[in-house]
Amino acid sequence: MLLAMRSEVENAFEQVCSQLDLQMDDFGLEEPPEEIEAILASNIAYRMQKEMEKSPVEIADLIVELLNSKVFKYISRVYSEGPYINFVPSERYFSETLEKAQEDDYGQLERKGETVIVEHTSANPTGPVHVGRARNPIIGDSISRILAFAGYHVEKQYYVNDSGKQVATLIWAFEKFDEGELTELKKNRGDYDIVRYYQRGNSYLEASSVEERKKSEVEIAHILEQIESGDVEVYKKLVSITDTILGGMKDCLNRISVEFDEFVRETMFIRDGSVDEMVERLKELDGAFEEDGAWKLRMRNEEKPLVFLRSDGTSLYTTRDLCYHEWKLNKADHIVTILGEDHKFQAGQLINTLSMLGMETNRIRQVFYSWVNLPEGGMSTRKGTGINLDDLLDESINRAAHEVTRREKSRIRKVELTEYDVNRIARQVGVGAIRCGIVATQPGKGITFSWEDALSFERQGGPYMQYVHARCCGILTNQKFDIKDIDSSLLNSKEELDLLHEISRLPFVISSAADALEPHRIITYSQRLSEKFNVFYRECPVLKGANPEVISARLALVAATKNAISNSLYLVGIESPDSM
Repeated sequence: MLLAMRSEVENAFEQVCSQLDLQMDDFGLEEPPEEIEAILASNIAYRMQKEMEKSPVEIADLIVELLNSKVFKYISRVYSEGPYINFVPSERYFSETLEKAQEDDYGQLERKGETVIVEHTSANPTGPVHVGRARNPIIGDSISRILAFAGYHVEKQYYVNDSGKQVATLIWAFEKFDEGELTELKKNRGDYDIVRYYQRGNSYLEASSVEERKKSEVEIAHILEQIESGDVEVYKKLVSITDTILGGMKDCLNRISVEFDEFVRETMFIRDGSVDEMVERLKELDGAFEEDGAWKLRMRNEEKPLVFLRSDGTSLYTTRDLCYHEWKLNKADHIVTILGEDHKFQAGQLINTLSMLGMETNRIRQVFYSWVNLPEGGMSTRKGTGINLDDLLDESINRAAHEVTRREKSRIRKVELTEYDVNRIARQVGVGAIRCGIVATQPGKGITFSWEDALSFERQGGPYMQYVHARCCGILTNQKFDIKDIDSSLLNSKEELDLLHEISRLPFVISSAADALEPHRIITYSQRLSEKFNVFYRECPVLKGANPEVISARLALVAATKNAISNSLYLVGIESPDSM
């Protein structure tokens, strides 16, 4: 309902501005501090100061006088406090919030009729997903869910980098080494099997003599040329190897509830002629020039040019990425790409080049994330260092199972949890702790990984919010109430109204998180909602000490909380256990 209230206030401000013969595009709407009665405020008086030649306080008083002559649905009172104009919600605001929040899809916005392609993860198909890259699929999947809930049609894509030197090195190593020359298989899955060839190949190159290394690099370069030329046999090997790795990576990502609608191969744009066509178009640009056999493009306001064709005639990653982005622009209204901060320069060159080619780069948005680091140093698939995401998940689930079992032994239940229930809850809590820990931090801020932080069961973490949902389910078990017969005005304590207000914010938070592409806003909301519910639960007994009408109203409030917390957790990929 906060969105509805904002819309009502904006319409009223437009009328006031018309009366005052002023043009305003931004009415300065914001959420005021929690300690005041209002739930929406405006600093528009500051913005009108120059045009009206009055003090902000005088302007605020004048606007309040004009606003109070109007009839509102969701506002009971408008008042000024210094230069600020405050809006107090009406009883209808709270009653409609309570009613709408009974719906399972509460918070979902109207369909926009626009398509967004979200490209995320896109890790090189050379081995298992490691913790250092775990932010990409978790942030990308969360943004995809939020955009879909905000009314967009979302297509989630994985761009398979199955060309380039890394893949050529992998094919070379797969042909060169036998099982007996590889390290022990850590996990019986395709990505763990194939990565051993990649690691063996790189260790071999590092230990080789200069002469032997040059020979190997010539062999790798030849494979790369065969990929670019469309060699059928090499392409078959490439697909077989990368599909095996991708199969394992998909199994890993499914464990954190990350799935894709489409896997788009980089080689598709080589094989269908798009890359050759792109190279010719780039050569025709004013800033294109040839140097030592390679083709380059001068960038606007940048010293370093873009190399788009090597002297041996092979293309580069950015050249192929230009083709992919043009393909996406032809398929969707908007494009969102999730990238590591080490891709900023390349991504900037890509956007500049697309602009030079006359494409609508305003439809492209990029989200950069900082790394998840180990306290003792970085991670490398090539060297085989770092923690794989599978290892983190296994450890998190095991620790969650231990905590669930410990808590179960310390309490008395009418029905004890079965082994199945313990395993289910442990998986939900363990995965939720990881997703929450990663999403809660703004993408641009780094995370130094530690088991203690990732698996904390303390207040404000994933388990804390999941427990609110479980508690709501427990309260509602075997309870019946009819929302049509409920008098929402009975929910008049501060704790009840604070909780209703927080529930009312969900559609607005979803809209703002979608606009800003900032999934951490959902975690912040879920934490606040959980806090408000726990205060309500402590101060307002739901099933005891109240008359039947109040009990029904509070049950409706619990059901509304259950839907709000369930949907907000879903948006960041965290499951909502029915019991814990």
